[in-house]
Amino acid sequence: MKILSNPRFLAVYSGVLTVVFAATVVLGLTHGLVYAHEDGKHAEFDQITVHRINVVEQDGTTRLVIANKAQFPGGYYKGKQLDRPDRTGAAGFLFMNDEGTEDGGLLWGGNKDEKGVEHAWGHLSFDEYERDQTLAQDMQQDGDRRSAGYEVNDNGTGHITPEMLDEFNKAKALPLNTPEQQATAQKAFDALLKKYPIRTVQRAYLGRERDASSALHLRDAQGHDRIVLRVAADGTPAMQFLDATGKTTQQWPSK
Repeated sequence: MKILSNPRFLAVYSGVLTVVFAATVVLGLTHGLVYAHEDGKHAEFDQITVHRINVVEQDGTTRLVIANKAQFPGGYYKGKQLDRPDRTGAAGFLFMNDEGTEDGGLLWGGNKDEKGVEHAWGHLSFDEYERDQTLAQDMQQDGDRRSAGYEVNDNGTGHITPEMLDEFNKAKALPLNTPEQQATAQKAFDALLKKYPIRTVQRAYLGRERDASSALHLRDAQGHDRIVLRVAADGTPAMQFLDATGKTTQQWPSK
């Protein structure tokens, strides 16, 4: 016990610990853990494990978030993170514009539910300025039903704002258990779409549909099919021309 309290022993012990620590840091930096560059601002990692990465500009504006499902953000507007209760269950990337407002993303997920049904989904989209997606690629699987395709959209003239999102989230929370409640909710949504002109209209779609056909849909400004090219699941090809009411005006083959 006297040896442990001896000042000379404590000095030697402290020196040995310092040398061991320094050697560990040097070996770690030069043998696979981290490679530090001479400028002191650049490091290369062999492997990194994280739950979330925020990529920011020099002024702190968030431009990209990479996150797991638990830490995936709701949304961003002018640099502030917003609640999005409708956005759950997926990991991925969230893109922000120069002002820190969301303008696209890459999401994916998949699981087997309690009944053994297989589910998978993926989504890549690019948004207009403070509006919804104008170009998107999607895939969806629910058991044997699956679809995958590309879509081009038109957006309304309104902008997506925190106030607008808050009002729509309240409308989405309305009960839908009875026909009367459903009518009330629909009336609320219709009123909000008049107040906020943000309606998205799909103008074109190319992909594999849930009936196992492959199809190209070309639509008018109201979203009505006007030309449809399709190859059915059995290989039968068809081309249709339609009017605004959905009535076929011409078709090949004719039957």
